[in-house]
Amino acid sequence: MTTPQVADPSADLTADVVVLGLGVAGESVATQLARAGVDVLGIEAGLVGGECPYWGCIPSKMMLRAAHLLTEAGRVPRFAGQARVSPDWAPVARRIREEATTDWDDTVAVQRYVGEGGRFLRGRGRILGPRHVEVPGTGVVEARRALVITTGTEAAVPPIPGLADTPYWTNREAIETEAVPATLAVLGAGAIGCELGQVFARFGSEVTLLDAADRPIPMEEPAAGRLLADALRADGITLRLGDGVDRVDHVEGRFRVETAGGKVEAERLLIATGRRPRIDAQAWAALGLEGRPGALPVDDRLRVTDGVWAAGDIAGQGGFTHVATYHADIVAREILGREGPAADHRALPRVTFTEPEVGAVGLTEEQARARGLDVAVGSADVAATSRGWIHGAGNAGLIKLVVDRSTDELVGATSAGPAGGEILGALAVAVHGRVPASTLEQMIWAYPTFHRGIQDALRDLRS
Repeated sequence: MTTPQVADPSADLTADVVVLGLGVAGESVATQLARAGVDVLGIEAGLVGGECPYWGCIPSKMMLRAAHLLTEAGRVPRFAGQARVSPDWAPVARRIREEATTDWDDTVAVQRYVGEGGRFLRGRGRILGPRHVEVPGTGVVEARRALVITTGTEAAVPPIPGLADTPYWTNREAIETEAVPATLAVLGAGAIGCELGQVFARFGSEVTLLDAADRPIPMEEPAAGRLLADALRADGITLRLGDGVDRVDHVEGRFRVETAGGKVEAERLLIATGRRPRIDAQAWAALGLEGRPGALPVDDRLRVTDGVWAAGDIAGQGGFTHVATYHADIVAREILGREGPAADHRALPRVTFTEPEVGAVGLTEEQARARGLDVAVGSADVAATSRGWIHGAGNAGLIKLVVDRSTDELVGATSAGPAGGEILGALAVAVHGRVPASTLEQMIWAYPTFHRGIQDALRDLRS
């Protein structure tokens, strides 16, 4: 979808700082520099703001909010009286178009950035070197002082025979849809696949979730994956796990997915098999990097090479918006010559916003052991806590703590359940602050909150 050119970069194709890509990270870096009086030129081919506000975090959580409301309303007869609910996708699609994305128009975002003093150029930049970016139809832009690369990621589509010739969905088409498909096959049981799969299932779609892994969200704790698998099945989702896809065809308006375990047919196919960095071999070589292109290698100040920084998804760390803004602050400080801490990704928090929410921070038990740590673990069943019992239906969850025995410090934690993402806040502070388990044991935990499950996990840790 085209968007208006609302800012004129003028004939001057030089700037103190050039920011290539104005997604969450790039827009933040460029805005901070512009506010500080730096001559900064931002280049963006797509929408200013990037994936998160238009096809990611914000609209997807609107969808999830609506889907979870349907399920909660369905629990009213058991707890509070009578209620009858019928799903309607129209309010969801309307809210995404009108409130979240302004029908995928970034005019306001561009005006906001330019209003801060930044210059803007619409175009797809091609990196020629550490100081030069070519924009077809405009010319070669020179960065006198610094180049910041924030080009983000795009949906990674696997090379499955036949797939490229089909009208499959990625997260973008799923977010933009104005109708719920009667049947949906989802390839990929990571956060995106599980979230969107649950949304469409709760709005009446017959969903099949496929993944070669043996459980959903395979990068997280196995217990969390099993918990989520049970919840997805309870929503009527068919799980085809541990089963690779051999071929995909689209015949007479239907997808046919061939696997070793049999055939899956659906009206729509959503590809949710991860993300890949937006950088090609030419740009990689122009920066003097060796090997195959991927996430840009950065130091703890997010510097790629002399005068070149990277932030957000393109610098790795999993593609989380909070990481993008965290990176942006560091890069802006570095360019402005201001003091501040280096990047520290030990306490990287992440949340899958399904029901149950699955939050995690730091290392899983498997990851900690792979790093040679001698760890102790403690777990609690959220449903068995006082608050879980009070909550009733929808109370499935767990809390798991991973502690380094040599220091007694919390190095990782998982919090799944009705408030899994919110409980994660306390655990993220503990991991980031290297808080010993013994200190957490001395705390007074408010009763009867879900947070008290952390105390139960600590008791299990010491048992």
